[in-house]
Amino acid sequence: MSVSAIFFLDMKGKVLISRNYRGDVDMGCIDKFLPLVMDMEEEGQLMPIIQHGENTFMYIKHYNVYLVATTRKNANVALVFTVLHKIVEVFVEYFRELEEESIRDNFVLVYELLDELIDFGYPQTTDSKILQEFITQEGQKLEVAPKPPAAVTNAVSWRNEGVKYRKNEVFLDVVESVNLLVSATGNVMRSEIVGAVKMRVFLSGMPELRLGLNDKVLFEATGRGKTKSVELEDVKFHQCVRLSRFENDRTISFIPPDGEFELMSYRLNTHVKPLIWIESVIERHSHSRVEYMIKAKSQFKRRSTANNVEIIIPVPSDADSPKFKTSVGYAKYVPESNAIIWNIKSFAGGKEYLMRAHFNLPSVESESTEGRPPISVKFEIPYFTTSGIQVRYLKIIEKSGYQALPWVRYITQNGDYQVRVQ
Repeated sequence: MSVSAIFFLDMKGKVLISRNYRGDVDMGCIDKFLPLVMDMEEEGQLMPIIQHGENTFMYIKHYNVYLVATTRKNANVALVFTVLHKIVEVFVEYFRELEEESIRDNFVLVYELLDELIDFGYPQTTDSKILQEFITQEGQKLEVAPKPPAAVTNAVSWRNEGVKYRKNEVFLDVVESVNLLVSATGNVMRSEIVGAVKMRVFLSGMPELRLGLNDKVLFEATGRGKTKSVELEDVKFHQCVRLSRFENDRTISFIPPDGEFELMSYRLNTHVKPLIWIESVIERHSHSRVEYMIKAKSQFKRRSTANNVEIIIPVPSDADSPKFKTSVGYAKYVPESNAIIWNIKSFAGGKEYLMRAHFNLPSVESESTEGRPPISVKFEIPYFTTSGIQVRYLKIIEKSGYQALPWVRYITQNGDYQVRVQ
């Protein structure tokens, strides 16, 4: 990566604090930064990377602070921006917020952190949990310099040695969000599943975990092509996963961080049948009143149940005197959102429910200017995945040989789930 220097600037371009890592750039070059940004802004060509002479500026803006990295080398730009965002993340952990005032109040601690985050232009320890073990929140130096935790010098920088629990447990959640757009005529215009495998790990020692999924590539390679499997796209892993092992034999092998983290995320750009189907009939009567009839039908298996369902139906901004009738749950008018919210606490599979609403419209109809926003739906279905992804096994290997309990849950929830109305 090789960053030459890091600068923190206020909104006027004045340097709040800086750190020269390699000594190969003139630190005065930062005086050119804000004028260059202003010129680009005036021309409508604002970009996060600015080339000026032999120097390259890469920057992000957080509240009233510019974080600027500069280099003279052909740096890995994606990695530089990742490090800048990591610096923000770490500083927010320490100061609650990263802004001009918090930097001025904590400049000694800022220098300490910058020295640990980056060494000679290369990223080092960027995990705030590890940093907080040997750089105290108050930034007070001990008389005897504290020994860095093993994670700093260890190959496994995201986990400390010597972690101990009386009860060894692993909780694994497969959470899928369904993004769906249905046209007014009932056609699915856009659908995708965005999934994540989230873990909470309470294990002693340095355990190795191996996770097996019903991965289509693996099943076809091992001659199990006809078995139900899922083709995962855009898979992103936590840094603890051994990528070479996954590329070789699709095994997800890792030494986990302690506590809560996201192991992986994925996407399936696939046709999804609407889990909760919405039909709407809206009758307008000569600018005086409007009536809604909303039918909701659950299109998943009877043994599953959607919890805390909210069906949000937009209404004209001049609607008043609401009246409701529901076959299940309750409806309420939320005037600040110009919407009816129909709440159904428990919506079993294969069920169909009705809601009727009546409003007066005292003024001239305003839909011609407002348009007709879509109905949106919120829900959560436990013990269910839309994609059919399954955890085949979760093995825990640790040299002391203790017994550990793995707990696996599946949850499907709404993402951007909308149904257009006629």
